[in-house]
Amino acid sequence: MSNIGDPGHGHSPAAWTAVVIMLLAFALGTLFFWLDMPVLVWASVGLLAVGGIVGFAMSKAGYGAYGDKYISKGH
Repeated sequence: MSNIGDPGHGHSPAAWTAVVIMLLAFALGTLFFWLDMPVLVWASVGLLAVGGIVGFAMSKAGYGAYGDKYISKGH
């Protein structure tokens, strides 16, 4: 298959940053749920939302798959 029009399947700084933040939020939320700390579970939900916002903001700043600051690596 051709790579023309392929956005890189999330291999951009914006995508990686968003996923790392969201993965951390999910892991912490699971731990806090298991330890019965509801306030920190909800704080983890907030961090999950922050991950999405950071990814969107970085994408708009040019670090997304189609951004001008992203350099695609040939695979």
